[in-house]
Amino acid sequence: MRSVSKAVAAVAIASSAALLVAACGSSNSGGTSKLSASQVPKLSDSDFKLDFSAMSKLKILASHGSGKIAAILPDTVSSTRYVEFDAPYLAKAMTDAGLPKSDQIIQNAQGSDATQYADAQADITKGAKVLIVDPLDPATGQKIESYAKKQGVPVIDYDRITLGGSRKYYVSFNNVYVGTLLGQGLESCITSWNVKSPKVIVMRGDPTDNNATLFADGYDAVLAPKFSSKAYTDVANPAGTWTPTTALSEFQAAYTKNKDANALLSPNDENAAPIIHYLQTKGIKPDTFPVTGQDATLTGIQNIISGYQCGTVYKPIYLEAQAAVALAMYLRADITPPSSLVNGTVKDIDEHNFPVPSILETPEWVTPQTVESTVVKDGFVPASQICTSTYAKDCTKYGIS
Repeated sequence: MRSVSKAVAAVAIASSAALLVAACGSSNSGGTSKLSASQVPKLSDSDFKLDFSAMSKLKILASHGSGKIAAILPDTVSSTRYVEFDAPYLAKAMTDAGLPKSDQIIQNAQGSDATQYADAQADITKGAKVLIVDPLDPATGQKIESYAKKQGVPVIDYDRITLGGSRKYYVSFNNVYVGTLLGQGLESCITSWNVKSPKVIVMRGDPTDNNATLFADGYDAVLAPKFSSKAYTDVANPAGTWTPTTALSEFQAAYTKNKDANALLSPNDENAAPIIHYLQTKGIKPDTFPVTGQDATLTGIQNIISGYQCGTVYKPIYLEAQAAVALAMYLRADITPPSSLVNGTVKDIDEHNFPVPSILETPEWVTPQTVESTVVKDGFVPASQICTSTYAKDCTKYGIS
């Protein structure tokens, strides 16, 4: 994520002190006068960097728009990223784009559908002109988007698309490619760890989450030839969840029925962590039972360098946050975002494959050899947290400092 290291990280985290800023009443900033075509900033998706410098190009939009921008995140359970990174990055992106603190609203629904919907209603009442929403589930997303549409407020789906919804844009990572990286990572690990006759348990995220479906599309395509050729055996396919305790229960049930299972496709680090601990209690040694992950969590990175996890899909969230705020700034100023910014489409399969204009960022696969040059360099997971006494020798081995 970043090479400007701790200085930028400190600024981003410092922004978290203002996360729930939400002054009631109408905005007192900006205006509604139109910009000429030559004045409209021509921002490109490739402009987003760790230093957030691209956001300053949008300050002219801040002065020619009005109203608040509200971002509503889903929970603190499915991934720690929402508190540690999304919220402060969204705040920094808004501030660097010239949006006054009084026009910033950033919330977390804490896993409650009712709270997420109530937040959206309240934000619009307080003067939000654009909503950025990571929906807890499609039904909640649809409800929010239907209400916002009636109020004339555009919605940007953030990270997860609301199938059957009426959002204006979608911002995420290329989620099929996330799955491809998971499948390729498992395949590479099976080979490098010399796993004989791989018997794979393939796990999924929550089946109601379209991202989980897209991840599965990616890794299923990688693993299918291995299964069809009998090079690997597909021994179990649990239902899927984003709740780590449920994932552990699903794995234990599958592993009990398949004692010779020796590889796991796990869709994220949070689900993988309790499973890895369980395998350790069963005497599984390092570099013998490949497990995949996603989100580059601290525990995930420590499991990787200690030989219990193959790698993790790292998603530089600062890219996603800047993209979402950039879109919101254009919409707040009632300006169509440039085509150089909106770099793709995603089909809403619940709306006859309607193509949703999207910004799709590119994830990375992180292994022990690349921890230092990716997540540590970017300040996403500091070496000081990774290299505790238990993992100090692993950090030395892989040059993590």
